[in-house]
Amino acid sequence: MSSQGRDGWDVGSDDSVQHEGGFRSRMDITTERGGPRYGELNEEIRRMMDLARYACPEPDETGELVDAIRELNSRLEQVQTDEWQTPAGTRIDLPARGNIALPPYEISKAGDDGVIADVTFRPFHLGGNKAVHGGHVAVAFDDLGGMASALRVSGITRTAYLTVTYKSLTPLNTPLAMHTWVDNLDGRKAFVKGTLYDGERLCAELDALFIALKPGQP
Repeated sequence: MSSQGRDGWDVGSDDSVQHEGGFRSRMDITTERGGPRYGELNEEIRRMMDLARYACPEPDETGELVDAIRELNSRLEQVQTDEWQTPAGTRIDLPARGNIALPPYEISKAGDDGVIADVTFRPFHLGGNKAVHGGHVAVAFDDLGGMASALRVSGITRTAYLTVTYKSLTPLNTPLAMHTWVDNLDGRKAFVKGTLYDGERLCAELDALFIALKPGQP
């Protein structure tokens, strides 16, 4: 475990780990890091985010909640590592690879011809009037669009631009079908398309460009 940095979160990376620019040269896929109950931890944190989104405590209750969350944060501070060692983003057995920063999704197909996933936006992702915030839709498209481009180029890519066209309201608490694929590959440029459906109803479309990184490029 690396030594803690400022506020316990910006822990310096281990220089012995090989990175490709700002990324690993290869993804260290795991189903063990964080232990067998790491998925439960993820789910409880997601549930806390959902509950906090709609919470309206009384003033004295707010103080009690602040103390309880500070205690939890102090405990989490003791188990910090760097971005290369954290289970978040590499636990392929968990929704969204164990990354709570992403809307939870389950991949049903992934290859050089594209990615298909079931995405469920939770109460935390509320925009208004029971619909998903458009920014969370974009985050899901960015992650799964990046995955489609990386699989197609067999390497690391970064987002150059990402445009989401919203066709209809995206519902909360509903399994949705997201599909991303490389529509055109021009050298290092991967032009990615994507769709998000609620049944037969189109919720949103993606038009994006991802760039394959050169060796050592951040």
